[in-house]
Parts: sequence; C-alpha cells; structure tokens
Amino acid sequence: MIGQVFVTFILLALIYALIALGIAIVFSILDIVNFAHGQMYVWGGIVLYYFYDTAHLNYGISLLMAAVMVGALGMVMERFLFRRVKRIETLGGTGSFLLAIGTALLLESLALLIFGEIGKAVASPVPGVLKLLGVTIDGDRMLVVGVSVALIFGFWVFLKNTKSGRAMRAVAQDREAAYLQGMRVERISMLGFGVGAALAAIAGGLLAPVFAITYGAGTSITVKSFIMMLIGGFGSLTGAVLGAIVLAFCESFGYLVLPGHLVTLLIYSIVVLFFIFRPQGILGKSKG
Repeated sequence: MIGQVFVTFILLALIYALIALGIAIVFSILDIVNFAHGQMYVWGGIVLYYFYDTAHLNYGISLLMAAVMVGALGMVMERFLFRRVKRIETLGGTGSFLLAIGTALLLESLALLIFGEIGKAVASPVPGVLKLLGVTIDGDRMLVVGVSVALIFGFWVFLKNTKSGRAMRAVAQDREAAYLQGMRVERISMLGFGVGAALAAIAGGLLAPVFAITYGAGTSITVKSFIMMLIGGFGSLTGAVLGAIVLAFCESFGYLVLPGHLVTLLIYSIVVLFFIFRPQGILGKSKG
C-alpha cells in the first residue's frame, strides 16, 4: 500500500514540477501570474488527443505537436496581448491580471466548444505493467516518470548552458540591467512565455493516457500552480519544484490517512500559514 502511494507521489511530483516550472518562468520574466496556465495544460491534452487518438499519429510526435502548438500560442499571447497591455498598464497595474483571467476564460470556452463537455480517454501508448516489490506500475505511468525526469533535466541544462537560457535567467534577475546590456528583452520574454506554455502542454499530454481529458480541469491546475509557487517562493524555479514536491506529498500521502475533504483543508491551511508567516515562500526573498 505504502509502495503504491509512493509511486503516485513520484508521478504527481514530477508532473507538478513541469507545471510549476512553466508558470514560474513566465512569472520570473514578465512578473505576471498566468491564470491561463491550467488551460494550456488542458489544451496540451486536447491537441495530443486529436493527433494521437483521432489522426493515429505516433504518441511521441503527437506530444511534440502539443508542445509546439501550445508553445506557439503562448508566444502569440505574449506578443500581441500581454506585451501591449504591459506598455499601457492602467487600473493600478491590474491590466495584465485582468487579461490573464480573460484569456483563461476564453481558452476554457474554446475547449468546451471544440472538445465538448464529456471527458475523453486517450489510448495507452505503453501497454503492460511492471510489478516490483509488490508495487504495480503501468506502462503509462513509467512513461510519465521517464519523460518528466528527462524534460526537467533538459530544462535546467537549457537554462544553464545555452545562450537563450542564460538570457532568460538574466531577464528574470534584472529586466532593466538586461536592457542596458543590449539584450533583446522582448524577444526573450516571448520565448519564456512560449517555453512555459509548452511545459504545461507536455504535462497535459503526458497525463492524458492516465486520466481522462476534461475541458474544465484548467482552473484546478492553475490554482495548484499558484499554491506551488507560493510554497516555494515566487520567481524561484528551484522553489517551484520544491512546492511541487510538497503539494504532491500532501495529496498522495494525505489521502492515505485522511478523508478527501480533510486533505483539501490541510493544503489550504498550509497556504494560509504561508501567507501569514512566510508570504515570500521557502526560497523567496523578503522585500522587507
């Protein structure tokens, strides 16, 4: 029993880490909480469904198409929506906040219109199960773990060792200094938004064979993304991963010992405690 719960914990921690890294990179570069992040997760699953389950393309190609298409959507949103609003920010700085909520509602409505309100399952790309030390792990979950580990490692390598990755880190640390250094900050911001959207889409595509795709799941994912960033620290990528681990632990092991409604209460109680005693998160820096 404990072993099976531990497998669920690993699965959730890795998926949540992908989601949290995606929203954290957007926040650190643009100083925007992208409330449409969860809807991008949903659209990753939807795109994969149509390419893989309907068009019968290879699962890997379908997952890549989901990342590319949703990533491109994120870049378009940054270029033609968020960038323009940031330039003419009004309403006490809430323009981007309202735009993020509006795009979330738009993407969710489009998902309902195109995909429908009934959840759809995706055929298993990796049939079979592995039994190890009394724990049963199906092929789809092993795929999620393997791809997630590779992507998280690849993302860190990208940030540390590539020109674009280092530029994104520089913009995240000090946008004005990056401008003065001659960096093309707006292009870097667009790339960062696209990378964040692509990570969310990949997470949605990876979980599509494990859980049914539903058009309205985005709001829950966005809320969880916010919780993970709050726990780990806004603007900290390492903190986002730490927040993902904490949330995954509470969900997976919490259901082992507590009723479902008490697990939810526990998570939100932790959020309230962070708001009160450490609003900057575990790895965030205090502005006081």
